[in-house]
Amino acid sequence: MLKIIIVPNPILNQKTEKVKKIDSEVLALIPQMIEACRNAQGIGLAAPQVGRSIRLCIINLEHLGVAPFALINPKITKKSWRKEEMEEGCLSLPGIYGIVRRPKTIKVKALNPEGQESEIEADGLLSRVIQHEVDHLDGILITSKFIRITDGRETKKRKEENL
Repeated sequence: MLKIIIVPNPILNQKTEKVKKIDSEVLALIPQMIEACRNAQGIGLAAPQVGRSIRLCIINLEHLGVAPFALINPKITKKSWRKEEMEEGCLSLPGIYGIVRRPKTIKVKALNPEGQESEIEADGLLSRVIQHEVDHLDGILITSKFIRITDGRETKKRKEENL
């Protein structure tokens, strides 16, 4: 079982390296990250959060009927001008929550585990989770984006309603 790294580990503040080759090591890491995310009741997890400084993240919105999936070398190519504010938490910042303003919709290009490039148009929670995880890959934590700190009630309520 992978251990989720928490602040103040310096790997969380470092920009990650591009995945040059999707090899057996990368392919083995993906299901391990999905399992670690599930066990932590998370909705996304980036490789630096499990001690790997590579551009890989997983999105886990199973509670919304979306099968978990991996994004390898994700790059956000378009962001809407319209923004939304929502409370966010982070598995690497246990017990810390705050309001973050993010673009409402995005387009992201990434490789899938088979090495094929795809483009995803995302809005709502999917858009937010992808942006949060790509921030991790760039060494950015949500605390630098907080408009204000909150008590986590919104996040806990969402979890209760969706799980």
